[in-house]
Amino acid sequence: LEGVAFGLRDSAEALRGAGLPCPVVSVGSTPTAHAARDLSGVTELRAGVYMFFDLVMAGIDVCTVDDIALSVLTTVIGHQEAKGWVMVDAGWMALSRDRGTAAQAVDQGYGLVCDEAGRVIPDLIVTAANQEHGIVSLRPGSAASLPELPLGTRLRILPNHACATAAQHDRYHLLPAEPGPLQVWPRFGGW
Repeated sequence: LEGVAFGLRDSAEALRGAGLPCPVVSVGSTPTAHAARDLSGVTELRAGVYMFFDLVMAGIDVCTVDDIALSVLTTVIGHQEAKGWVMVDAGWMALSRDRGTAAQAVDQGYGLVCDEAGRVIPDLIVTAANQEHGIVSLRPGSAASLPELPLGTRLRILPNHACATAAQHDRYHLLPAEPGPLQVWPRFGGW
């Protein structure tokens, strides 16, 4: 990863040596932000999903699933037991349509399902999503049993791509690390 920064620095110096201004040397991506040790000569680092991490980053071993700091809180609103489906009130408008893990070794569908406390429920993913609703079911090929999730059960969905999911919402509710009040951070936009 430092090779990218070195290459950009060399390119900037070549431009300056040819009499062309190069005031900005910009590198980006979460893996670069996470792993780079020497960014001297770089004027800007675009960190990507580094603040939240996501399932794509977990799938390429940049972080673990436990490092993911963004989730969508959803509620169980129905069941289709014959199909092995649990319906939730979070579709692609809340989760995004990003299927970034589809080409990875482990496809996480539209998101990985956790209990309300954030503990992953083994082999449970959002397998389909329409605009307002998601279908939670067992990962294809799983031998597990669908857990009991009564109507009203609150679940957390870990996103494939934190940027696409976070952009769907106008504010973030921060869970305190220590007991204390919930904080709400508004999101800015308009670019």
